[in-house]
Amino acid sequence: MRKNIVAGNWKMNNDLSQTETLITNLKKQTQTSTAEVMIAPTFTNLWPAFDALRQSNIEVIAQNMHFAENGAYTGEISAAMLKSIGVETVILGHSERRAYFNETDELLAKKVDAALANNMRVIFCFGEELADRKANNHENVVASQIKNALFHLDAAAFKNIVLAYEPVWAIGTGETASPEQAQDMHAFIRETLNNKYGAETANNVSILYGGSVKPANAKEIFSKPDVDGGLIGGAALKAEDFYAIVNAF
Repeated sequence: MRKNIVAGNWKMNNDLSQTETLITNLKKQTQTSTAEVMIAPTFTNLWPAFDALRQSNIEVIAQNMHFAENGAYTGEISAAMLKSIGVETVILGHSERRAYFNETDELLAKKVDAALANNMRVIFCFGEELADRKANNHENVVASQIKNALFHLDAAAFKNIVLAYEPVWAIGTGETASPEQAQDMHAFIRETLNNKYGAETANNVSILYGGSVKPANAKEIFSKPDVDGGLIGGAALKAEDFYAIVNAF
């Protein structure tokens, strides 16, 4: 059975003091939904965040990880390192990692394999550029990203995978795909899974929308039948806004 999830991706924001303040404010908020709540601070603040939230219902997750268990990869973090501080979920394939750090589908497949081998849950991101949308090629792009990085897995692996559709043209631009556009793509994603793995797997995978979700539009977006939550960027940096989105369910 798929779950409603709201995950806040803090990106490269908040030093230790700011992280502590935001967590304090998050703990003051009241949750009225049954959604899973996650936050992804920077690597340097994962442990303080986990320690501060260990008695709460907020899961602390990572923004990225390397595919190797250890070795000469200066500046990188392994799945085992994340698990050693209590982090059990990692975001992989975010559009910014793809664009700024040249992460390919092939590399992401290796990262996914490493996370799953360490019994971690993956929030796997994908989505089209504006040119793809204008050329009516968005479904082909999204299907390719999913197939290249995930379709080597067996159906059982999807119990530990959450999908996050993020139209790149709607991230940090103030633009948002309409609820109808989000639903259409989420339905297409679910059908793509169904064609490969069958209805049971397709219907049990949570698919999040990640494109400028705000308190003002969250309820309408989350009301769509194939939208199971959101991967939240800027609005996750304000406790009141983040919980307004959580409570939109």
